[in-house]
Amino acid sequence: MLARAAAAGIAHVVVIGASAAGSERAATLARARPGLSATAGVHPHEAHTWSSEAAARVRELLTTPEVVAVGETGLDYHYLHSPRGAQRTAFEAQLALAMELEKPVVVHARDADADIAAMLRALGPRPPVVVLHSFSSGDAVWDAGMAIGAYFSFSGMITFKNWTLTGRLAECPPERLLVETDAPYLAPVPHRGRRNEPGFVRDVAERAAALRSESLDALAARTTENARRCFGPRTESSL
Repeated sequence: MLARAAAAGIAHVVVIGASAAGSERAATLARARPGLSATAGVHPHEAHTWSSEAAARVRELLTTPEVVAVGETGLDYHYLHSPRGAQRTAFEAQLALAMELEKPVVVHARDADADIAAMLRALGPRPPVVVLHSFSSGDAVWDAGMAIGAYFSFSGMITFKNWTLTGRLAECPPERLLVETDAPYLAPVPHRGRRNEPGFVRDVAERAAALRSESLDALAARTTENARRCFGPRTESSL
């Protein structure tokens, strides 16, 4: 899979943690291979597992050089695999960790726009670096993200026939634009129905460039620069 990513022109992969145990696996993988970094956090689906022990495990991982961001954290009221209150508690705690440790935070938002927007705006005048991952939210989250200088990361959804937020992609400030896969989910066209993987981000970038009336080379260079600014110098290493 990593060989295919390198052949597609992918230089670096950020491996996302979604639970305390998953974050440890991501960090172990990032330590073992060049061109990989990891994040550490607890996804809203797993928010019911948030505890003082989980917080301590996540905090410890965030002090290691291979772990470049907090998350994936956030709110998801679509599936409610964890109660809303538990999600808000875990999200608030991880936002605080990002501020304390001066790490970017990768935010998942689904069907929770009002609460996401309110919690982002409550970060105050010196918020952490925020990545609104696989962006598909409405005006409230867009406006809150713009107000705090967040990065907007677009996934394979932008290649789907039912994608309706082309305007948001087009108007995203170029210095705040990212592209991603969300692997193993949301495989872009022409890979729908397959397990997503990092190399497919090229298809996302091609579609983003077309929707923004830019060249692929220009968009790829810009999003690479943005990712390195966001996640730090470790992401300059290559597969």
